[in-house]
Formats: sequence, C-alpha cells, structure tokens
Amino acid sequence: MTTANPPESHRHDAVVVGGGPTGATAALVLARAGLDVAVVERARFPRFHVGESLLPGNMPLLRELGLDEGLHRVPHILKRGVEFAWGHEEESQLFSFADGLLVAEATTINVERAPFDAHLLAAARAAGARVDEGAAARRILRLDDDGVEVAVADGDGRAERTVRARILLDASGQTTFVGKHLGSRRVLPDLRKVAYFGHFRNVDRLPRGREGDPTLVMMRDGWFWSIPLDAERTSIGLVLDQEAARLAGVAPDRMLAWGIARCPFLRRRTAAAIFPPSNGVAADFSYRCEPYAGPGYFLVGDAATFVDPIFSTGICLGMMGAVKAAEAVLAIRAGADPERARRRYVRFVEHGSAPFFRLVRQYYDPAFRDLLMEGRGPLGIHRAVLSVLAGFVFPRPVFALRWRLRLFDFLVACQRHFRLVPPRQARSLLEMAAVGAGVEPSRPPLEQ
Repeated sequence: MTTANPPESHRHDAVVVGGGPTGATAALVLARAGLDVAVVERARFPRFHVGESLLPGNMPLLRELGLDEGLHRVPHILKRGVEFAWGHEEESQLFSFADGLLVAEATTINVERAPFDAHLLAAARAAGARVDEGAAARRILRLDDDGVEVAVADGDGRAERTVRARILLDASGQTTFVGKHLGSRRVLPDLRKVAYFGHFRNVDRLPRGREGDPTLVMMRDGWFWSIPLDAERTSIGLVLDQEAARLAGVAPDRMLAWGIARCPFLRRRTAAAIFPPSNGVAADFSYRCEPYAGPGYFLVGDAATFVDPIFSTGICLGMMGAVKAAEAVLAIRAGADPERARRRYVRFVEHGSAPFFRLVRQYYDPAFRDLLMEGRGPLGIHRAVLSVLAGFVFPRPVFALRWRLRLFDFLVACQRHFRLVPPRQARSLLEMAAVGAGVEPSRPPLEQ
C-alpha cells in the first residue's frame, strides 16, 4: 500500500528516486540507521522487469541485509554456473562457480524480478522508508550540498508537488534522472547494442543439477541469453549490434523470434517451447554518467553506469553500490567531509565496474571467445575469470585476480596473431537468414 503524500514543507534526510533493488537497498540501509527517507517510484509494484540472474557475490549481501528471508516465496531456481555455446554448433562449455579462484559462494539463484523487486521494496518500507509508488520524478529544481528539491508528478501526471531533502540518491536505472539533468550521460560508442527479450515456457535445459544455469549463445553479430526462472519459465533475450538490427529489416517486437529461428543451438532448445506473443526492446544501454557523485547527489546502480548485460552484473553492482552510497550519506551526516566521502564512493564504483567493462569488451573479440571456450589455461586464468563472473570484485579485485586477468589480456592479444588455440569462426545471424529456402528454419510458433 502506498503511503500518503507528505506535506510539501517537510524536508527529508534523503530522497531516493527509483524503488528497484538498488533504490530499495539504499533506502533500507538509511532507514535502518534512523534517517527520514522518501522513495519516489514511478511504477506500482509488482511490475515486469528483465535481468533475472543474480551473481554468487550477491548472496552474502542479501543475507547481511536480512533480505534472504522470504526469498522462498519468490519464484527462483538454483544456479551453479554458466554455459557458453556457439550458435551454429551443438556442443557447449559448462563452467562451475565452485571452480573459481575465489569461492566465497559457489551457488546463487535466478529470480523472477517482479516479486523479487517487490520483496526488497517491502523490506525498505518495513524499515521505515516512506515509499510513494505511482509517483514520477519529473525535474530537479535544486541540487547542491545545502539541499535538493525534486518536482514529482502523482497519478495521472497532471498534479505536481515538490519533494525536499538534504540529499538525493538517484536509483532511477536507465532513466538516469540526474545524469540527464546534468547532461552527463554518455553512451559508449563501441557498445551500442539493442536488446530484445521475453519469457518462454518449456525450453529445454541442462541435465538435473545444472538445470538452473544460464546459457549464453554467441553469434558474430550478437548473442543470446537463456535464463531459467522456475520449473517452466525461461527468460530469453537477444543482444544485437545496432547495424545488424537495422539490416535485418524486422519489426522490433518480432526480432527475438527472428533471431532464434536463425540460431541452430537455441532453435533446438526451443523446439517445443511456447513463445511470447512479442518481445520487449531496450537500446543504447551501455553508458556512464560521470561523475557518480557530486554536490547533493549520489548515482547508484544503473543510474551511474550500465554494462552490457552479458554477465548479469546489474543487480550485484547496484546493491553493492547502494550500500556504499548509503554509508557515505551516513558518514556525511556524522561530520565527514562531503567531498572526501564522494571521492571514496566514486573509486568504489570505478573499481567494481572496471573488471566487468573489460570482460564485456573482450567478449566481443573472437580471440577472447576462442580462449574462453577452450575451458582451461595456464596458472588458473580461467578460474580468475570465473571469480570475476561470480562478482567477487568488491571493493576491488584482489591481486591474485588482477595479475591473472592481465595475463589473460596478453594471451588474447597473442591469440590474434599466433593461434594459441584453434580459432573458431562465429556465424552471423544475417548470414543464417540468407540460407536457401530448403534449409532456412520456419518461424517458431507464437503463444496466443
């Protein structure tokens, strides 16, 4: 139930824009510390959201915050690792988190985001945060160390009120509320992609014991994810180069079915599946909004920076950053120098996100894919990559990870010239679409 609107003259200790996992975590930490926190969330929960795979690095934080209690009521499935596959081949490579260099946690879960997000937001409300759902943050009227003011539209958007606070935590996700206000949102030109996604039923999975592991399927001009959510449902998405999406000439809401029909590996997995009637779309989703903190504000989660979702880093980066931003706010309240607190937070975000950005960029390099799919390498480098994929990079990667990642970088560079392992040429979805009529797969059946 949404709380009543507070009077406009009231000034909160903090206002959090966005009630997803990042915003809910920040509000929870601040409210438990006794602060007066207002959460402004434009949607009414539960609501659909993509991004269902958690990292093992998430689990200790969920327990520390007491958020693991009640997760049994959220549709989920156990995840022990990840499967990588070439889209035009039958074989795949299965990795286990238990084989990582750092194994603080060997398992995690995939969750249905709607009830998971609602669970976290309810915990923030129970801690004392004033949660206002169905209220959209429209404009920033004031943003400095002396206070912030945000124009908020209620209900149908015609009535506005002003929310005042000492500080603003932007957890608005890809809306990047503060980033757009400051003009600091910068799309990364080398990662301009479009994502198409939906929920399917009866998709074939890995054998028992590994049936919850996500599958990443690689093509030359894009890649697919397949993430089991529960006993029946699977989240499937296609991330495609923007130019390939343009050349395909397919309606955006039909692109996912088009891609699956041209990917033999995933076509086999979905042969008996029930497809959604259409797919969702998200574009230009790799960006930064620097600086991540400034006078009157902290940017948390996707409102600060968003990494291509190959390795399911969003919730982990968001929740870890939310705790650190909340701690910075509390330190400032206790008399710490605001500028120093902001610098510490910015370093945390930079150090935590850098390994993921590096791996994402390498993922699109054929040489990196060749070495990754080899499944093993000298001095535990594959084990180090696994630990990064598991999320064990906070507050920054330990030295044992850093030097192995650098070695992996060097070997990737060598592979481009000397072929340390046999090179594998990924096929293009556009090429697969050009196959003759007698070979090209028919369109998958759509759920009515």
